[in-house]
Amino acid sequence: MKVTVDWVNDLNFIGKNSKRQNVMFGGEGDYVSPMENLLMSVGACSSVDVVMILQKARQEITGCHCEVESERADEPPRRFTALKLHFVVRGKNLSTKQVKKAVDLSVQKYCSVMHSLDPNLPVETSFDIVPV
Repeated sequence: MKVTVDWVNDLNFIGKNSKRQNVMFGGEGDYVSPMENLLMSVGACSSVDVVMILQKARQEITGCHCEVESERADEPPRRFTALKLHFVVRGKNLSTKQVKKAVDLSVQKYCSVMHSLDPNLPVETSFDIVPV
């Protein structure tokens, strides 16, 4: 895997991957900050896991929404000191046990973005099931 990041102007940058897909980053202003992007990446990675695990368990999932909150250190490098992930999973006849298992497996084993962070980072999870 290889990406590039180029300075555009002010504190704005453009990231590009090998598929020529772009992401705009900003230290201030209109673009997503690198730390917000990292939080979104944690949520996206974990959501992919949850959806895949539930599909393999033959659960009738129709939607997955993930809210990620963080706490950060006050002093530089202002790293994340805690994460909270809350999933809202939609579907028909979803099993609470299966949803819990999917969330736990993602956080404890599969989410490569999360596991690229500090291994001692406290991560709290919760979920709601919305029947359709």
